[in-house]
Amino acid sequence: MNASIDISYYPLHDEYIPPIKDFIHRLNQHENIVVNTNGMSTQIFGDYDQLMHILTTEIKKSFDLPHSVFILKIVNADLNHKDGSR
Repeated sequence: MNASIDISYYPLHDEYIPPIKDFIHRLNQHENIVVNTNGMSTQIFGDYDQLMHILTTEIKKSFDLPHSVFILKIVNADLNHKDGSR
């Protein structure tokens, strides 16, 4: 099953930009997903199981910084493609 996930990351820390950039950089290292970033959020597209595994791993790394907040919106279709498929 394909999925799309919209991610907003809020490190509650004075130096919040470096952790956000690091999180996005780590997502971009995964070749089996599509990552789109804009000024408001980051969207990832791909196989649901792969996306969830990647998110579990990368969010856990980001939680090394105390008081990090993630907001996720998950859709059970690949919205990066018009027909919802890959």
